[in-house]
Amino acid sequence: MTLFRNVVFVAALAGLLAGLVLAALQSFATVPLIIEAEAFENAGGPLHDHGDAPSGAADGSLHEHGEDAWAPSDGFERFAFSGVVNVVTGIGFALLLVVASEMAGGMAGWRQGLMWGLAGFGVFTLAPGLGLPPELPAMPAADLLDRQTWWLATVIATATGLALIAFKGGLTWSLAGLALIAAPHLFGAPQPPTGDSLIPAGLHRQFMIAATLTSLIFWTVLGAVAGAARRRFVGAASGLSGSLA
Repeated sequence: MTLFRNVVFVAALAGLLAGLVLAALQSFATVPLIIEAEAFENAGGPLHDHGDAPSGAADGSLHEHGEDAWAPSDGFERFAFSGVVNVVTGIGFALLLVVASEMAGGMAGWRQGLMWGLAGFGVFTLAPGLGLPPELPAMPAADLLDRQTWWLATVIATATGLALIAFKGGLTWSLAGLALIAAPHLFGAPQPPTGDSLIPAGLHRQFMIAATLTSLIFWTVLGAVAGAARRRFVGAASGLSGSLA
């Protein structure tokens, strides 16, 4: 029971810090771009149904804008709501990361935690983003259920493939892992019925870069803090986790 409490505490601490860092970064990097895109959206019509595939951080969400739709006002209210969402998301991802690492023996310190964080970035942001890049309001999108299904399949395939490469080793297992990682992209992500968009291509490109970089920082902070806290509150790692350092 003590180990369980410590694991939950480590995840909560890492998720809290990483979520706050992400909220601060988004307020400068992605939120201004979203506000700019919303201006194009409001000019394009009264109702837009836009669902972003999950990105591994708080950038992916369902946006439904109508005449009566509520949204936090710009400034402190938007930052506060974004901070709460990012902290909750961070704690959830931290639990997944810590539990997965414990199954492999645990993280020996911040360096191994950093490696786990980079793996999380690859699984939840980089791999899905290759097929479903971060989207801005008013951009065309495929069916939400199709995108969510592809995103989830990509996450599972990428995580399984990386685990085979990292923990099984050998040419056969490594090739199997690479095949799993590549499979969702060979199948292809669901695409919108039309490529027409109210959003300038340059603005979307800026948003993709900003969202990806903020997610990378989020995952590195999450992993490093989790690894350092795990060593401090749980103890030395053992087993397969030693192969990650």
